[in-house]
Amino acid sequence: MLQKSKALKSVSYAKYGYYFSIPFIVAFLIFMLYPTIFTAILGFTDFKGVATTTYHFLKEPFANFASILQNKTFLNALANTVIIWLMNFIPQLGLAMLLTAWFTSSRRRIRGQGAFKVMFYLPNIITAATVAVLFAAIFGYPVGPVNDLIKTFGGEAFYFTNDALAAKLIVAFIQFWMWYGYTTIILISGVLGINPELFEAAEIDGASSAQTFWRVTIPCLRNIMIFTLITSLIGGLNMFDIPKLFIWNGGPANATMTTSVFIYSQAFSGTYLYNTAAAASMIMFVIIALLSGLIFFLMRDRYEVRLRKAARRARREMLRARKEAHA
Repeated sequence: MLQKSKALKSVSYAKYGYYFSIPFIVAFLIFMLYPTIFTAILGFTDFKGVATTTYHFLKEPFANFASILQNKTFLNALANTVIIWLMNFIPQLGLAMLLTAWFTSSRRRIRGQGAFKVMFYLPNIITAATVAVLFAAIFGYPVGPVNDLIKTFGGEAFYFTNDALAAKLIVAFIQFWMWYGYTTIILISGVLGINPELFEAAEIDGASSAQTFWRVTIPCLRNIMIFTLITSLIGGLNMFDIPKLFIWNGGPANATMTTSVFIYSQAFSGTYLYNTAAAASMIMFVIIALLSGLIFFLMRDRYEVRLRKAARRARREMLRARKEAHA
């Protein structure tokens, strides 16, 4: 029996994670790695024009990148992207945490949890084109459900898609509405993976529901929170479908133009400036990589970092002591 238990303990299940990642790695190498490398190369060339098949490297290799960083439309699109992402992600995360605390509370049992979770997640599986058409009809001018409601209370019809602030708020709300259910499901899954003994210990110690959530649940969700932040950051800074489909051409005064819409317009909307579009793509890649690294750094487990440093110091001291003993 002891030998069997030892054999079971010696089995490493980490390799199966690598096995499951093989299909993604193969698909990435075949379908995504080459386009990514080719896009990076185009940023250093003069490749443009709908019928062009040849290109040459520029004498000033970073000329396209400098041009993009000085482009006011790109800078405005970058600012729009960050603002719209923050406007939808902060309330999205707040509501997801509230729903997570509600559904995972051991002191109150919510009936019909499965139905609620399906309802919350449902907007995420609706296609972006359908959502864009839906909200275009809801905020239609002069006739639409929202404007009909405004008229019912004695107001005048408002042209939402012709107002810069209103258009930006609607796009942010659509992103929030589509993704809060996904974030909620991810956080609930993380909570269900926490050792129940921790919650039992907190309850025995007399901790309230709020104290348990903030002192036990949130610290144990560190890795899940990092995953949520990183995936939301990547998705938010690559926002394309809703800003493109809901309001064409960047909205009023380019208020809803994001960097992905800008890149699309550079490459495929009449100008066919593939080189500058590629340069803008690479700039966004670097920005996302730097921000992701910053999130990993800020949310790292400082206690674990200190333990690793202490273990390395102890190992170096032990090696030094061995060398001195042999000497």
